Amino acid sequence: MAKTVKPLVSVLMTTYNREKYLAFAVESVLASTYENFELIIVDDQSKDRSLEIAQAYAEKDSRIKVVLNEKNLGDYPNRNKAASLAKGKYLKYVDADDLIYPTGLEVLVSGMELFPEAGFGLGSLTQDKFRIFPFMLTSEEAYQRHYFQEQLFHKAPLSAIIRKDAFEAVNGFTGRRYLGDFEMWHILAARYPVVLMPHGIVWYREHEEQEMQHNRTDFTVPFKYLKCAEEMIISDQCPLSEKDRNRALKKIRWNQARYILGTGKNQSLKIMEEMRKQTPYSHLQLIKLVLNKPKF
Repeated sequence: MAKTVKPLVSVLMTTYNREKYLAFAVESVLASTYENFELIIVDDQSKDRSLEIAQAYAEKDSRIKVVLNEKNLGDYPNRNKAASLAKGKYLKYVDADDLIYPTGLEVLVSGMELFPEAGFGLGSLTQDKFRIFPFMLTSEEAYQRHYFQEQLFHKAPLSAIIRKDAFEAVNGFTGRRYLGDFEMWHILAARYPVVLMPHGIVWYREHEEQEMQHNRTDFTVPFKYLKCAEEMIISDQCPLSEKDRNRALKKIRWNQARYILGTGKNQSLKIMEEMRKQTPYSHLQLIKLVLNKPKF
């Protein structure tokens, strides 16, 4: 019997001024129990020693390829650039300031191989109440889980593994700042089943230089997520039934109203007004919407 060839996974590491963390991220990938991978590091014109560190690793391991962008592309365009260089069946983002556990690639790849029709997989933060991981959700089940059970689409790229042909079929990330991964999981899930993976296979580092830190200073960011969610539910591609779409929209719009009024009360009346103008509601309508919380 011919030996089965393991599927190749492309680990994508985009970096910009990450010299403090890059070596740890690379070492975590190299420590993987799953060995049939390539590691593509794309440096986005770093001003520190990130490129030098990456090239030093590439000289020692032929599985590592380092690319320097001709100009700074920014977060999501650079993720697309890295994906365009990949040769693997699967794409696995490991950011230059994060880590993947030794068994991470093995668990993710084997999970995807069990469900060839799935377009991507997402790691879970907690165990499921009824099933062991991995298991597959249809498009409709994935949307239902996110909007009525637990947040599924708020995960960073570190939590995902994506079939490359599925990524290419939806033309990669759109490039929307802050929202790129949240939007991508909606788009992919509307088109393909998703595999839910075990938790504890990656480690997400938190530090002050991250893009996500803008969520704490730019009070419009959480509202942008809610607007994006509304777009996804209204979209013709949304897999939910009409009844569930309406339930989801009521929930989203109630959260929008609550967030807008909360921003005005606790942060800024000016920002509150900027967000309110992006809705069809008057101030009085927002208050009534919050007070009459619908059953979700």
